[in-house]
Amino acid sequence: MLAALITSLGQDKLEIRDDVEAIGFGAGKVRVAIKATGLCHSDLSGMSGKIPGPTPMVLGHEGAGEVLEVGDGVTHVKPGDRVIVNWRPACGKCAHCRRSESNLCAAGSAAMRVPAFTSRGTELFRFMGAGTFAEEVVLDAGFAAPIPDDVSYEAAALIGCGVTTGIGAAINSAQVKPGETVAVVGCGGVGISAVMGAKAAGAAQVIAIDPVASRRKWAVDFGATAAVAPDDVKGAIDAYTGGLGFDHVIEAVGRPATVRSAYDAARQGGTVCLVGVGGFEDMVPVNLLELFVSAKRIIPSVYGGDDVTRTYDRIINMLRAGRIDLEALVTHRLPLSEVNDAIDLMRSGEALRVMLTIS
Repeated sequence: MLAALITSLGQDKLEIRDDVEAIGFGAGKVRVAIKATGLCHSDLSGMSGKIPGPTPMVLGHEGAGEVLEVGDGVTHVKPGDRVIVNWRPACGKCAHCRRSESNLCAAGSAAMRVPAFTSRGTELFRFMGAGTFAEEVVLDAGFAAPIPDDVSYEAAALIGCGVTTGIGAAINSAQVKPGETVAVVGCGGVGISAVMGAKAAGAAQVIAIDPVASRRKWAVDFGATAAVAPDDVKGAIDAYTGGLGFDHVIEAVGRPATVRSAYDAARQGGTVCLVGVGGFEDMVPVNLLELFVSAKRIIPSVYGGDDVTRTYDRIINMLRAGRIDLEALVTHRLPLSEVNDAIDLMRSGEALRVMLTIS
């Protein structure tokens, strides 16, 4: 079958192969035909090694598909079911799962270190335990989260990562309340999802901050009150908060400079919610004295900040109620064989979300 992979970290392009075979099916496993998978910036981080993983490795983690076959002991899905690939499945036993914090469960991480494909006599691993840049994948059963038939594969794929991360940051981690003010720093797929989440939560003002004009336009299209360039943030604080600062600032970039700007834009006692993924060398540029005096809370948000499937259900309910529009997030659609063109689009800033259609 067709799959897109890297053979070593640091590659700028993915290698497209048509001789890849999914392996490992058996008890407790699910074989899934991937129908749609989004290209997320985390995939680019996987290529560079910013999010480390073993190689050679099939990329992709934001996907949805149809169950083809289930192994012994699998009862929550059956052949023909539609599923989201949940790259952070719950083991149901650890301390985090017992606290309904399945987004922090590490059980699924082990799947990243188990070979899941073979090609040309070599075993291949899968990014974030998912490996959705392939026509089929064998998953541990917990990775397959069932969805209703009226949710499209494209919408489901987006829920599989970027939408859950962004909307969950607003409604679960920041806990935006009606009438509050929110700023979102960075308007890629996750940032736009945070805009939608803040709006759905009832925020009075949602201000998007991004240096790219096209992204600012997208933010307004998806519900932001206004969108400004980084140099104009002070004016936005004055205009929309009376100079106080925002109740919540959601940072969706993952760089020290943007974390600092998010911190500066929050009001005293406000919340800075960190969603962007930085590297080991990236440090939060805040000193302890100002942290104490400002009483601002810095809250990291991992995969929606709550039990993952519960957040999936909330998002699906919003989607069905017309509160959010997920398919409009997809600005480009390409076949898997053109994944490198999709990568170029993402790096250029010309795409909000590129969807790879597979089968």
